[in-house]
Amino acid sequence: MVTKPEEGRRRVVIEGVDPLVDAGRHPIKRIVGDEVAVRADVFADGHDALACRLLHRGPGEEAWTSGPMEPLGNDRWAGRFRVETEGEHYYTIRAWIDRFGTWREDLRKRAEAGQPVEQELVVGAGQVEAAAERARAAGAAHDAERLGELARVLGGEAGLPTAERLEEALAEETRRLVDRHPDDRFAVRREPALRVTVERERARFSAWYELFPRSWASEPGEHGTLADVRERLPYIRDMGFDVLYLPPIHPIGRSGRKGPNNAPADGADVPGSPWAIGAGEGGHKAIHPELGGFDDFRDLVEAAGERGMEVALDLAFQCSPDHPYVREHPGWFRRRPDGSIRHAENPPKKYEDIVSFDFECDDWRALWDELLSVVTFWMDRGVRIFRVDNPHTKPFRFWEWLIAEAKARDPGVLFLSEAFTRPRIMYRLAKLGMSQSYTYFTWRTTKRELSEYLTELTGTEVAEYFRPNLWPNTPDILHEYLQTGGPPAFRARAVLAATLSSCWGIYGPAFELCEDEPLEPDSEEYLDSEKYQVRHRDLQDADSLAGLIGRLNRIRRRHPALQGNRSLRFHPVDDPRLLAYSKRTADRSDQVLVVVNLDPFQPHGAALEVDLEELGLDPARAFHVADLLDGERYTWQGSRSYVELDPAAAPAHIFHVMRDVRSEQDYEHFV
Repeated sequence: MVTKPEEGRRRVVIEGVDPLVDAGRHPIKRIVGDEVAVRADVFADGHDALACRLLHRGPGEEAWTSGPMEPLGNDRWAGRFRVETEGEHYYTIRAWIDRFGTWREDLRKRAEAGQPVEQELVVGAGQVEAAAERARAAGAAHDAERLGELARVLGGEAGLPTAERLEEALAEETRRLVDRHPDDRFAVRREPALRVTVERERARFSAWYELFPRSWASEPGEHGTLADVRERLPYIRDMGFDVLYLPPIHPIGRSGRKGPNNAPADGADVPGSPWAIGAGEGGHKAIHPELGGFDDFRDLVEAAGERGMEVALDLAFQCSPDHPYVREHPGWFRRRPDGSIRHAENPPKKYEDIVSFDFECDDWRALWDELLSVVTFWMDRGVRIFRVDNPHTKPFRFWEWLIAEAKARDPGVLFLSEAFTRPRIMYRLAKLGMSQSYTYFTWRTTKRELSEYLTELTGTEVAEYFRPNLWPNTPDILHEYLQTGGPPAFRARAVLAATLSSCWGIYGPAFELCEDEPLEPDSEEYLDSEKYQVRHRDLQDADSLAGLIGRLNRIRRRHPALQGNRSLRFHPVDDPRLLAYSKRTADRSDQVLVVVNLDPFQPHGAALEVDLEELGLDPARAFHVADLLDGERYTWQGSRSYVELDPAAAPAHIFHVMRDVRSEQDYEHFV
């Protein structure tokens, strides 16, 4: 049964709002300074004109800021607003029957048809006088006075001829005055208001470098420290990275400790896995003694900041059996029937050195509070970025709560979700607040796989909440493509990761040194993985890709087109092993076209079909492209051009597309 509404005179319908995530259950995401473009279907019964306003407010604001929405046709309306501060913003749409606008348009049509308008002018005078009353009530004395004068003119009290009264009725000044004080008693507002999570620029544009501090000692055979990492920051900064990500730096348990290649240690003196967190020296709020102390950590954070970098910490909510939590809060962990603690498992895999929290335990509230305190503990020590280990194995509601609590403390804190799991789970975590997310990029190696997957991430609704961070390798993943393709494969994947997404990262120095030996055939595990032992490398290896990586990151910083993902477009090229795509700024002041040879073994060449309209190019005029990797430049005309890439020499072109280059100075500016 349909009940009578509380107010049946509200006739406007608002639907089809865009952007919108899950009917408004989750926020869209933007960066400080972004413009939020909003569209909606707004209509009513009959032929009355409508007034439509876009409302928005920022963090801590009570009053709404109102801006216009313009009709696009077919009952579609559009408006926009800019977000200038970090935090949670809100927006909604408010609309009502525009009685004065309806009257004014009808009056114009009657006049153009030569029909009498005397009585209609009197009707309009009443509407203008009502607007004057609303202006007086709002304290807008000047508007009230002017509207009163116009009402007398339209009503004939001023003694003007009908033609002059008609002119005043249709004047833009009259329209603007009435619009400032509309009859919106029966307005409809889209409820509830929609949310925008606004984060700082590094959430959208960043380059991550992962390292194990214990492997960064200056001499072979020594255990590296945080101080050693600090001394080698110039090496990382020279490659252009702005986020230094450290796996867990906490004390490592001895129970079930793993040795080289994940073999049981059997009492051997081995360092163990950093993810087996907790020992007699402390847990998640302690630093492994062999890495240094809190002064060393503070010095590392400060030194990184002086170089334009941030330190990101691994947030791994799991424990060694030796963790103080196991003794102090035994109810936070699952037990076997014999009373022994249950170690972590992902059958058939077993992790004897790790135990998992029981998020369904009776004391779950205290568990949640303690884990939040881990985050705030490190935030108090200068950490504003966390890489979240396996978040898909913890409750969704926990993450939604924890991230909201952390951001209430500091809206600039960022979270990278490491959830290599099913797509809906990955997307759900992003909706709940994860700032960035690992992706399936590591396993997407063909032209079709890459183009379809990146189009999904950047060209659909997914882009409203999911920010991809592309990693060609991690300590857990050495893909077959890198195992078999040699340095050309590493070079190609670096170009793809750095240019397909505005956020990318590598696990180094394994990546720049092209380490490609797996633990065993058909395995993605590294042989002699740093997860279980200390490694020492020669960072000055002549074959290192550090130079190429530094070049890629400099290109990214210099070209705004590569600092976002919404403009990513793929272009046809007549070879299945060549992938071509472009990115541009909204005003097309910066445009980059990338062509990558996906075959690490053979040269490939083919005709490239450039979408000239997408790049704003005139088909009748030549244009210039400059390869940002090697400095070569070319003049092209028309949509088809030939490209050829030999992986032994160069895996890719990164072209800067230029319409007009009149001098060498112009060229240097563009490149």
